[in-house]
Amino acid sequence: MKPPPFTYCDPESVGEAVALKSEYGNDSLVLAGGQSLLPMLNMRLARPEALIDINKIGDLQKIERRADILEVGAGVRQYELEDHPLVGELVPLLPEATGHIGHIENRRRGTVGGSLAHADSAAELPCTAVALDATVVVHGPAGTRTIAAQDFFQGWMTTALEPEEVLVAVRYPVTPWTAGHGFVEVARRVGDLALAGAAAVVNLDEEGRFTSVSVGVLGISDTTVRAFAVESALIGEAPTEENIARAAEEIVPSVTSGDDLHATRAYRRHLASVVVSRAITAAVARAHERSNGK
Repeated sequence: MKPPPFTYCDPESVGEAVALKSEYGNDSLVLAGGQSLLPMLNMRLARPEALIDINKIGDLQKIERRADILEVGAGVRQYELEDHPLVGELVPLLPEATGHIGHIENRRRGTVGGSLAHADSAAELPCTAVALDATVVVHGPAGTRTIAAQDFFQGWMTTALEPEEVLVAVRYPVTPWTAGHGFVEVARRVGDLALAGAAAVVNLDEEGRFTSVSVGVLGISDTTVRAFAVESALIGEAPTEENIARAAEEIVPSVTSGDDLHATRAYRRHLASVVVSRAITAAVARAHERSNGK
């Protein structure tokens, strides 16, 4: 199959890209890695008047630390999150979760910003952005604005991006050294979209009780779910198997995905509590390792 005709644009700066988005608006799409966009074009699910290729924009390819923030450019390839020493040191959840994205061939082309802008509810990077309280940076005719990840994802493949804006970066708070992280997902086959998955970051006090818990869940609704009820159920509690399992059940009401070819809603409700429990348990184990100096 072949894509419909379109005007190809390859700007060399963010300003040029924004000008093109302002000119074409909703009739334009941004090409970064193309892992999701190209199939949509070939199947005629997308018919843009203009395609704006941002791969020449060097400012979008950077990974930098800014005080207590790790800033990742929208054009950074996903595999770089796995290999970059700064990412593993400052936000260790990211390389672990990124390793679950498709296959290495996908990660060599796919970009961080592309995954966030695509906003697939079963994708790993939107889930980690929500769990890590990340901030999405966008640029438009009025300048730069920032959007909390929790507010950026508004529905299935729907974001807070305006038609004239371009996603330029995502900012992750540096994870405290004492915190533990965990990421778990279940898919029918390696590389398939997950049926359900969870990302967790926890902190424990000197007595081993939860002082903070952050959990994002993917694949269970039309967008990534922040498991606030699970988090609240654990604060101040000891990280026992029973407490974690009981708190994980709080995610079940958030499962709104219906039956499909891959799983029933009932199975996803069960699976959601399982992946949440396992992700939190893994995070607790890492927090203990760090407190012991490992």
